[in-house]
Amino acid sequence: MNPELTRMQLQTRRQFLQTTQLGVGAMALSSLLGDSVAASPESSVINPLAPKSPHFAAKAKRVIYLHLTGSPPHLDLYDYKPELVKLSGQDAPESFIKGKRFAFTSGTPKLLGTPRKFTQHGQGGVWLSDAIPNLHSVADEMCVIRSMFTEQFNHAPAELLLYTGSARSGRPSLGSWATYGLGSENENLPGFVVLISSGVQPNGGKNSYGSGFLPSVYQGVQCRSKGDPVLYASDPPGMSRDLRRETLDALHDLNELQARELGHPETLTRIAQYELAFRMQMSVPEVMDITKETKETLEAYGAMPGGSSFGNNCLLARRLVEQGVRFVQLFDWGWDFHGTGPGEALTDGLTNKCATMDKPIAALIKDLKARDMLKDTLIVCSGEFGRTPFREGRTAASANLGRDHFPDCYSIWLAGGGVKGGFTHGESDELGFSVAHDKVHVHDLQATIMHLLGFDHTKLTYRFQGRDYRLTDVHGEVVQNILT
Repeated sequence: MNPELTRMQLQTRRQFLQTTQLGVGAMALSSLLGDSVAASPESSVINPLAPKSPHFAAKAKRVIYLHLTGSPPHLDLYDYKPELVKLSGQDAPESFIKGKRFAFTSGTPKLLGTPRKFTQHGQGGVWLSDAIPNLHSVADEMCVIRSMFTEQFNHAPAELLLYTGSARSGRPSLGSWATYGLGSENENLPGFVVLISSGVQPNGGKNSYGSGFLPSVYQGVQCRSKGDPVLYASDPPGMSRDLRRETLDALHDLNELQARELGHPETLTRIAQYELAFRMQMSVPEVMDITKETKETLEAYGAMPGGSSFGNNCLLARRLVEQGVRFVQLFDWGWDFHGTGPGEALTDGLTNKCATMDKPIAALIKDLKARDMLKDTLIVCSGEFGRTPFREGRTAASANLGRDHFPDCYSIWLAGGGVKGGFTHGESDELGFSVAHDKVHVHDLQATIMHLLGFDHTKLTYRFQGRDYRLTDVHGEVVQNILT
């Protein structure tokens, strides 16, 4: 008997649909990934990173997401509460805290008005504190949302919910969904790049920029601003570039045979990643070399060649999107202001930490605008939740002012890429305990980002374990009021 026929007869229906190149799974994969051809002209293997069109005309072509890991104290940066300042030191009203849990606070905490000075800036009169003086100069580019909320009050689950739509590990991240939907505009660079400053990985670990159940070619590629930009992309000792090319050609042929036989998307991913890694050896070091920038640009960002800082990463983000990278994610650790020490205090501690991000972010906005790129580059700056309007329980008697985690109401901001500049959306109540109007859930933020990229978030899906998944799960509404 024909061994191929025997093999097919022994397959279950599920196995057949999963593996055959003529099956539903392969046809769906082909329609999603497009028709671009891989390495050789005669190859039948498609390129999963080929550029793809969104559902409708996009206002943003790319995203730079600035994540301040640990979550900055929004009441001391963006949301001015004069009544809270007036009542600072008094017991928090029972009606505001009854039945609620906090990470490190119990009993009746003391209200904490901001020690910072707030003023209005730009034609839109955006309220900003003295902790972020450089952002004052770009207030008319900022769209501040002061009515964000989430369900999670611990770092890792809140970060995962923000980036993957689920508080549990295993779902694809926002950057992966964007790259899956759009592909990459530069075949020599990843579609999704991650830059990390302050020496600490995000709270959700690599899940915060992972591909989950999407093919792994869509996961974020972590680049370093110091040393080799990408680990393991360099040629191993004793192997020349020509020899590596021959090795990859042999691996490509073997992987293509397997792809034709089994039609598994991870085989396509493997081929694409090997080829991308080879091309990255030449292109990544060049785009990551900030010595090519002018002295004035380096000074504007506070960047230093050979160093590793948030300023360096903001400049690298501009260089990466300029070269066609779709999604750049910056994680910066050190924003968990509990007041457990001077570095976490809302006075000098916040001043010092903001100095590391305020200048480079303002420079990034101005730089993109000068290059006529801000209009179609969406910048998002947020933490994973907010901070309490009262003193953190463990440090209530300390000289260092600090705040606990708070999911019920907080502020973030966006700029460029189709959002209104010099605009404030939503409002918290007079003490900052809850959203007074125009609530925005993290799923709504996700839906809005995808909309700006040209996607109906309910239709950008991926079938996994028998159901269609999407970034926003079964939730999310586009925040129309902030769109231009």
